[in-house]
Amino acid sequence: MGTPAFAAPVLEALSHAHRVKLVVTRPDEPKGRGLKLTPTPVKEKALALGLPVAQPVALKDPAFQDLIAAQKADILVVVAFRILPAALFPLARLGALNIHGSLLPKYRGAAPIQWAIAQGEKETGVTIFRLDAEIDHGEILARSKTPIGPEETAGELFARLSVMGRDLLLETLAQLEAGTALPVPQDHTLATPAPKLKKEDGLLNWKHSAQTLHDRIRAFNPYPICYTRDTESGRVLRIHRSRMRPGQSESGKMIVESGHPCIGTGDGLLELVEVQWEGGPKVSGVDFINGLRGTGKLIRF
Repeated sequence: MGTPAFAAPVLEALSHAHRVKLVVTRPDEPKGRGLKLTPTPVKEKALALGLPVAQPVALKDPAFQDLIAAQKADILVVVAFRILPAALFPLARLGALNIHGSLLPKYRGAAPIQWAIAQGEKETGVTIFRLDAEIDHGEILARSKTPIGPEETAGELFARLSVMGRDLLLETLAQLEAGTALPVPQDHTLATPAPKLKKEDGLLNWKHSAQTLHDRIRAFNPYPICYTRDTESGRVLRIHRSRMRPGQSESGKMIVESGHPCIGTGDGLLELVEVQWEGGPKVSGVDFINGLRGTGKLIRF
């Protein structure tokens, strides 16, 4: 059971190591200007592997639950899917396992990878745990850690954790088959939230430190992408990549350092490495500042 690209490598590995009886994913959704119905990445992968696919609208639908029960599966593997009703768990002999993109119990919720970066974490990982009636709450079967690179974006970390989760899942399934898996309860007092991202999460406050802003820019790439507004025109500038620089300037004031645009923050300077005016193309910071020189003025945010 899965939807996004994060889950597709897991499905492929499972299909080579075990018998996948059924793939469950979201219904096709209209996308693009033509609103063409588009399958999820997991459906595309399943069809390429020749696997049957179910796309229920409601997981509580008795017909869907009957379909799951009819598979007589050993286990349900859930990766970046929807919240499962508890009635599904006993329909597989060993219940349901989930791959989660954090070191549980930290960062429970829909966006664990992004919020770990946004909070300045230096380390994260993946957790294999058994699903229960509460969100990201069940017993832990395995964890694997990895450092977060100082310039690494959420999209880049997603790709790495997807592979880590795939490998750790296969190891965990082997332990379950051998009867050597040792479930460990989570320490719920250490739980932290990782709620679903909203566009407004990307709005930057230049009174924050350069480190905080840099972390948010990395965390919210590729979605929702951090942004700021020209105080004079209100025009929105999206910031895809940044870099911290020594020095100081007034918060929100742009200066040029060695040909690179930098913005003053509450603590330090933040260089704009890759930006995009709303409705325009992505450009490097150098090209951005060269374009501003043609207007004869710098910008305040």
